[in-house]
Amino acid sequence: MSNRKPTVSDRAKRPNHMFSYCRIVGCPHPARAGTEKGLDQRYCRHHADHFGRHGSYTKRSYSAADLMPHRKTVRRWLKRHQDDPWVHNALVRIRSLYDSAGRFEEAFRLRGMPAKERARKAWARLRQGGVALEKLLEAWLVIELAIAFDPQPELKPEFKRVQAAKLVHRLASGSHKRWETPSLLGSGAIRTEMHVYPHSRGRVLRHIGADLEEACGLVVMEHLPALKVDHGAKS
Repeated sequence: MSNRKPTVSDRAKRPNHMFSYCRIVGCPHPARAGTEKGLDQRYCRHHADHFGRHGSYTKRSYSAADLMPHRKTVRRWLKRHQDDPWVHNALVRIRSLYDSAGRFEEAFRLRGMPAKERARKAWARLRQGGVALEKLLEAWLVIELAIAFDPQPELKPEFKRVQAAKLVHRLASGSHKRWETPSLLGSGAIRTEMHVYPHSRGRVLRHIGADLEEACGLVVMEHLPALKVDHGAKS
């Protein structure tokens, strides 16, 4: 291990001019292996960062306005299907993600944790915040509809997982601390605030999305075709 780090570092700093172009058509930037800042032989830093944030090298995340029509349909549908056994199955599975998430940790204590463990702590924050299980099922179904009705969809599974995970990650919020310390001037106190929000990007989103996909898989298999018909009829 001690011999590998300098080797990788040296390779990253040595441009390989065989990789002078990013794989995205029209991108003027070289792949990172063609610069002094990385080993990626296919994509430039801009597109690699885009992929980390959005789950696609070119397509951006759906906005709140994009998702609102789908959210309304899903909420109506879930209200009518509260007693459906497949809905109940998904909620039980999501509850198991809460139950297996371990101890709650403040967002500012996550630094240095592996991505999978940070994802578990996101589920713990959701549990701690009392986020309703139905909200998480709703998030997955909303993204399913958004992709189904997108005229130019990104169909790779990773995009779907990241998009749903971003919705879930927002519900997990961050950590907020406030405290007061005596003023050195001898009168009153100094109020200090700290607000920390975990980054919504990278492998953490992939783990959260994969967890949610597994939890919601059966209700999607059983009901998504009818849900799409219902949504299309109201569009």
